[in-house]
Order: sequence, then C-alpha cells, then structure tokens
Amino acid sequence: MPDDQQPRRSVTRALLSRGSWAETSRVSDILRKETVGGALLLVAAVVAIGWANSPWAASYEALGDLRVGTDQLGLHLNLSLGTWAADGLLAIFFFVVGLELKREFVAGDLRDPSRAALPIAAAVGGMVVPALIFVAFTAQVGGEAMQGWAIPTATDIAFAVAVLAVISTHLPGALRTFLLTLAVVDDLLAITVIAVFYTDDINLVALGLAVVPLLLFALCVQRRIRSPWLLIPLALATWALVHESGVHATVAGVLLGFTVPVLRSQAAGGPDAGPGLAEHLEHIIRPVSAGVAVPVFAFFAAGVTIGGLDGLASALSDPIALGIVFGLVVGKAIGVFGTTRILAAVTRASLDSALRWIDVFGMSMLAGIGFTVSLLIGELAYGPGSEQSEHVKIAVLTGSLLAAALAAILLRLRNRHYRAVYLEETRDDDHDGIPDVYEEAETPRAP
Repeated sequence: MPDDQQPRRSVTRALLSRGSWAETSRVSDILRKETVGGALLLVAAVVAIGWANSPWAASYEALGDLRVGTDQLGLHLNLSLGTWAADGLLAIFFFVVGLELKREFVAGDLRDPSRAALPIAAAVGGMVVPALIFVAFTAQVGGEAMQGWAIPTATDIAFAVAVLAVISTHLPGALRTFLLTLAVVDDLLAITVIAVFYTDDINLVALGLAVVPLLLFALCVQRRIRSPWLLIPLALATWALVHESGVHATVAGVLLGFTVPVLRSQAAGGPDAGPGLAEHLEHIIRPVSAGVAVPVFAFFAAGVTIGGLDGLASALSDPIALGIVFGLVVGKAIGVFGTTRILAAVTRASLDSALRWIDVFGMSMLAGIGFTVSLLIGELAYGPGSEQSEHVKIAVLTGSLLAAALAAILLRLRNRHYRAVYLEETRDDDHDGIPDVYEEAETPRAP
C-alpha cells in the first residue's frame, strides 16, 4: 500500500511529560523565589498566632485595626492596616499572578492546548469538589453559613512551594511544573469567584472611571514604557477606582497584569525578539510580592485566638470549619487527582513513563494547602472579626497543615525512591562530565 494510503495513527501526548528546557529553567527559577516567600509566610503566620494568643493579644488587634489613609477626593481609603494588607498588598500578589498566567499561555508550554488542558481541568476539579464538600457540611445550617463555599477551593502557591522545596530534591520536574501551573490557574479562578460572588454593590461610575487609567497603563506597557513615575501612578489610580467601585481591589492587580506584553516586537528581528516587558516587571515585583505583600497579609490575617484545646475543639466542631478542613484535605486531593484520571481515560492518554499515579496523588494532596486566598475569601464571606471568620482561620490553618503533612509524608517517600534510583544509575553510567540541562528536573524512570 502506498505511503499516502497508509492508515494514520493518532499520537497522544503523555500526561505530565517533560516540558521544554526554557520552561523547565523558568519554573525552577520561580520555585526558588517562591520558596523564600513561603518561608517568610510561615514565619509571619506563626508570629501572628503566637502574638494573638499571648498576654499582649490586645495590642495585636489594635495594630490590625489601626486606620491609615484619607477619605478625600470621594475615595473611601481611610482603611485599617488589616484591610490595606488584604486589599492593597494582595493586589501586588495578583498582579504577579496575572503576569505569570499570561506568560504561561503566550510564551510558555501552555500555549499548546494539549498541555494547557490538564492544569486547567485539574484546577476546575480542585475547586468544584471542595466546594461541594463544604456545601454538604453546611447545608444543614443553611443561610449565611453556605456563603463560604469558595474558601477551600484555592491553593496557596507560596506555602505549597515551600513544602515542596523541602521534600522535592529528586521528584520529576514535570510534577513541580504541574503544581505551579495548577496554582496559578487556581488563583485566577479564585479571583474570578471573588469578583462575581463576593461583590455586593457596584458603583458603575467608579468602575467606568477605572477603565481610563487601566487603558492608559495598557497603552504605556504596549509601547514598552518602563518609567515607574508613569506606570505606578496609573496602577494606583486603577486600584483606587476599582476599590471604590465595590469590586474587590485585588481584581485590579490581575487586570493590570494581563495588559503587559509578554514578547518583544519581532518586527526588527535579532535582539528585539524574545522575552518582553512582562519578564522585566515580574523580575522586579515578584520579590516584593513573595517577600513583603503575602507575608504581611498573612501576619494580619492569620492571627486568631485559639483558646487552648477546648477552644480548638469547639471551633473545629463548627460545620463551617469541618467543611473547610475536609474540603482542603479530601476535596482537593479527589478533585485534582480524579480530574486528571478522568482526563487520561477520556483522551486515552497515558501518564508519562517517568511518573506513577501515586506521584500525581501526592501532588494533588499538596494542592490542599489553601492559606492566603482562603483567608481572604473567609473575611469576604463572613466579615472580619466575626465568630465565623475566626473559625475559618482555625480551619484553614488546620486543613492546610494537615494537607501539607500528609503530602509531605507521601512525596518524601517517593523522593527517596527517585533519589535511590538516580544514585544507582549514576554509579552504573560512565558520566562524561557534561551537565544535563534537565539535571535538576529530570529523574529516572519510575518503577
């Protein structure tokens, strides 16, 4: 039979296969930066909890309630420090999320629809299942209790990456890329949920005015203008007007991030092609986000008076708290892992030969760390300082720590295996002394 009449075989790419060298190198660099941020986040949370449960707890509450700002020009910006951290500093975090997500889909491996499908589907599954579990626990209470359905749906990228960095010296790089991409998509979905479901009254005039500085910011960055004296005032004006509109101000951060070009103009070719302004801004702002914005927010948001074992037991008996804990620990694992298995079955794709499904399950459990955005949604759902909000903090901390511990145990065992196989193959092979570009991310075939 002629070659042109031979039946064509459909080629299905393996799930979680190794990405390009450029993508692997970029993800490794991001993970190193987020690891530092995750460590600072944990320190800030521990300090906040210790202070809130110390004899000086009143001073902690007074610090969070201290009001700074002005109501002049018709803008309601006389806010408490805790609100500034949630509405202002987290906008920086979501700006980086917007930059990262756009880079993934414009210049990263996820511009390939076949690669993008898995983390998007897994992120959706990782939100739907925890939300259903939360609703199942709170349906008997009904009313206001069910408003927090979105609390266990978010994955904290800094916290998760910090845990992963401690236990993941030899785990396949594709797993780390999967977790990072999943968390970024997860954050986008979370901010969409905040904008749609946790916005009560909208000031259409302020929202319309916010479009003006946003478009001017977009025009500047599209023309590759990097002057902070121009970009920062436009970004602040956009944030202030979005805040005034009633839409949560962190949405402004994502919108601003989406306007930044990822690639340079290739019209001239040569040195003008390649990475663009997004990489430049991310390099500058990511350390501020990971090292300042998120830890400061965690400091003001995580402080909760536990009241000893009795207080802890009382808080965790609340259906809201139970829904959050089970949503993070059980729902996330089932949602992410189950969606991945279903996608593999539907597309008849096989898992990459370097991995095993137990590795994916461990990473799915790690996605149950829902700290920063979960605390934010908790305050939006029940109001800061309410009894439900305090229970939310305890539940988020408990669920996140439990998910981190269980994932760490499983992934640590898998990491030992990959390390043993790696050392064995290293001894067997005659290494030529030339480093492998995938040395950090690539691992031997799984058993």
